Amino acid sequence: MSYTVEIDKVSSAEWSGLMELFEDSNPYQTWSYGAIRWGEENLSHLVLRKGDSSVMAMAQLRIIRPKLVGGGVAYLRWGPICHLRGATLDLQTVKLVMKELHEEYVRKRKLFLRILPDAFVGSPRAGIFEEAFSEYGEVQPGRASADRTFVLDLTPTLEELRKKLDQKWRNQLNRSEKNNLTIVEGTGREEYKVFVKIYEEMWARKKFDTTVDVHEFGRITEDLPGGQKFKTLICQREGVPVCGIVCSAVGSMGIYLLGATNDQGLDSKGAYLLQWTMIKWLKENGFKYYDLGGIDPELNPGVYHFKKGFSAEDMTRMAPLESCEAVMSSLFMKAADFGRGGAQKAASKFKNDVAGAIGRLKPAPKLNQAEPGNPNT
Repeated sequence: MSYTVEIDKVSSAEWSGLMELFEDSNPYQTWSYGAIRWGEENLSHLVLRKGDSSVMAMAQLRIIRPKLVGGGVAYLRWGPICHLRGATLDLQTVKLVMKELHEEYVRKRKLFLRILPDAFVGSPRAGIFEEAFSEYGEVQPGRASADRTFVLDLTPTLEELRKKLDQKWRNQLNRSEKNNLTIVEGTGREEYKVFVKIYEEMWARKKFDTTVDVHEFGRITEDLPGGQKFKTLICQREGVPVCGIVCSAVGSMGIYLLGATNDQGLDSKGAYLLQWTMIKWLKENGFKYYDLGGIDPELNPGVYHFKKGFSAEDMTRMAPLESCEAVMSSLFMKAADFGRGGAQKAASKFKNDVAGAIGRLKPAPKLNQAEPGNPNT
C-alpha cells in the first residue's frame, strides 16, 4: 500500500478536524487533553496518510526525556486512532501504523514505547492490535486488571435499555422522575462551574483520596473545539443544583468522566435521572456505546454496585503493548514503574511478612478451645 507518514507537522486545528473522521476518537487523544495534561512541548503527533493524502491513522504521544538521565519514554494512551467511520477496522492499516510508531520512537529516538490501546480483553479489536504489534513486542501480562469498566451497548431501543436495568436501579430511576427534578445540559464554562461547586461540596463531606483534578478537566473542556467539549449535566431540585455528571462524547463512545452529589442531593435520586438523561442523549445522537468509567468492587463497592445496575458488560482493557531497543530507556521505564507501584507493593509485602512472623510467635491454640480459628488473628 502506498502511504506517507507525517511526524509533528499537523496543527492543533487540523488534528481536531481529523479526529472527527474516526470511530475510535476519544478524549485522551485530543490535542487539548495532551497539551493541558502533559504540556504541548512534551507531545508528538504521528499521522498516516494514503497516497492520495487521505488520512488512515493517527496517534498523539507523550514524550518523557528526563534531564541528566539517558533514554526516555514515548507513551500512547488509547491510541492509535485507526478505525475510520463507516468502515471496518483494517488489520493492514494497524500494522502500518504500528510499524511507523516503532520506527520513529523506538529505533530513531531510542525511547521505550508503551501503547495502551483503546481495546478490551478478548475482543476482536484487541486481537488485531496484538497481531499487528507482535513483530515489535508483546502484551504485558498481569496489568490489564487495573483498568476495568462497564460498557453499555446503546444499540437496543430506549424501551429495551430501560427494561434491562436492574430492578432496584429502575425503581430508583422511577422515584427520581417523581421528585420534581430538572436537568440542565450544556458544554460551556457556566455549567462546568456549577458542577465544580457540587464536586467541592461533596469532597468537603467525604474527604476522599483522589488523583482527579476537576479544575484541570475544566481547562481541557474550555480549550476543546465545540463538538468535542465535555458535556455537563446538572440536576436541580427546586432550582438548586444538587448533583451533576461530566461526560465525553467523541467518536462512537460516550465516556462518564466525573460525578458529584452535594448534601441537598443525597435523597433526591438525581444521579439516576442524570445517567438516564445521558443515555438518551447519546442514543439520540448516534453513539454506539457508553463507557461508565472505572470500577473497583473491593475499594469502591458503592460505585461498583451503582454502575452494575445498568446491566452493562463488565470489561477489562487490554494490557499495554511495549517495545524498547535502548538499555537506558528500558532501565528508566523499570525505575519509573517501581517508583509508581513497586515501592508500595514492597511495603505491603514487608508488612505482611512481619505480621506473619509475629503470628508464628504466638502460642498454638488449645485443642479444647470453643471456637477454633486462625491462631494468627
